[in-house]
Amino acid sequence: MRKETVIIALLGVLIGAGSVFTAFRINQNRQRLRAEYVDWRKLNLVLESLDRNYVDTIDHKKVTDAAITAALAALDPHTIYMQPEVLKDSEDDLAGQFEGIGIQFNVPNDTAIVLEVIPGGPSEKIGLQVGDRLLKVDDKVIAGVKFPQDSMVRRMKGPAGTRVNITVGRGREVIPFEITRGKIPTHSVDAAFMVNDTTGYLRLSKFARTTYSEFAKATLDLMAAGMTHMIFDLRGNSGGFLDQALALADQFLPKGANIVYMEGLHRKRDTYNASGKGLLQDVGLTVLIDDGSASSSEIFAGAMQDNGRARIVGRRSFGKGLVQEPIYFTDGSGVRITVARFYTPSGRCIQKPYTDDYNYEVFERYGTGEMMEADSMDVSKGGIIPDVFVPVDTTKASQFYIACNRKATPMRFASAYFDRHKSELQAIEDYDSLLKYLDRAGIEAAFLDYAKAKDGLVPDALEWKDEKQYMLTQVRALVGRYSKLGDKAFYHLYLQTDDIFKKAMGE
Repeated sequence: MRKETVIIALLGVLIGAGSVFTAFRINQNRQRLRAEYVDWRKLNLVLESLDRNYVDTIDHKKVTDAAITAALAALDPHTIYMQPEVLKDSEDDLAGQFEGIGIQFNVPNDTAIVLEVIPGGPSEKIGLQVGDRLLKVDDKVIAGVKFPQDSMVRRMKGPAGTRVNITVGRGREVIPFEITRGKIPTHSVDAAFMVNDTTGYLRLSKFARTTYSEFAKATLDLMAAGMTHMIFDLRGNSGGFLDQALALADQFLPKGANIVYMEGLHRKRDTYNASGKGLLQDVGLTVLIDDGSASSSEIFAGAMQDNGRARIVGRRSFGKGLVQEPIYFTDGSGVRITVARFYTPSGRCIQKPYTDDYNYEVFERYGTGEMMEADSMDVSKGGIIPDVFVPVDTTKASQFYIACNRKATPMRFASAYFDRHKSELQAIEDYDSLLKYLDRAGIEAAFLDYAKAKDGLVPDALEWKDEKQYMLTQVRALVGRYSKLGDKAFYHLYLQTDDIFKKAMGE
């Protein structure tokens, strides 16, 4: 066969197979570069070859960041690379303070509404108020334009001492404020209050640098109010600093009791035992967990469970049994590297298997029936198995309830209600006064009228009869949040429909 015929035939085969054509230049002096994996030589050779041979100028930052991200993705899901802004946000959240203007807000209807003005912060000093609508940050319109919430936060945060212009809507007025940013304290204790004469409730959102001091202050107040039993709510708490979890566990355990031990290939076994100096050793304890409780939350819950110190109520925890250490770079970026596994006192490593959908594994629990049946929980899949399992209650999810939550109708109603009754709500300073106010405020009729007028949503009579108490409790909690009690009012009210909390209370 002639040479031309061979080439044509080969092209025909490639085209027929749908191949992609690439032009290669043959290196006549081809050599094989020695590839060594143990010292990363192969990776270095690739990058060096790019520098010597690539057709265009290389963006070294872009390629380096991509290479690091891809390399770490081949390890465990918690060994990660973080760009400077991501790392700073993460560390600010756990440091117990950040730099900004000092407000908490939500976005119920495409416009951010101030929920809390942090006492002593820049916004309080300049005159921002609960209920103000955030219209502009500097010259950027953020209201009514589907502006991303994380972008709003990023624009308002900034170094202490710098200035930002915030334009708010207050009733019919539009008011501009020039605010000098400052250091803003954050909290990890979301709420702490007595639920009856002897039982205190404390909800912890994360294990931050200030967690132990916040927890100590809150528990002293609860004990002074008569607490002999604590319900410690760790649901949705994804963890944080190990030393804070150890300090909290130490408050409840007798001297010498093991809290946790850790071990890794390059980390010798490290064991942490209780000092016996804790002030809460004689206080009864119930710990609430769910699929969002992870890491330090699981260390605490595991220590209490294995020492027989607490009853664990709820659903199987997330399943993170790894310990990370940070490495920082001069450009502000960093990596968190898994250096050890932690083990509960009985020797359990509660780390769940690494799967392709690792972060979404919790959704699979619905498909397997685990969220509804205790017998479906599998200890081999990781996490802390509760002593008392509480299934997800799907009976309350009517069409009206689902539609209202899809459109954020309860949140939007609470905001609209506050607009009309601001002075009344802001005058309420204690829980009993709040309950009396809500009981006579006509919340049920006002909410149903709002849902119909704004969203065209009307429940049928049977539907409303079945879910009235459940939904109105949520609405009352959202309205109560606009009082001076803030989140304390919200959780106090919301717990009335919380199945896990009610089980913990023996109901």
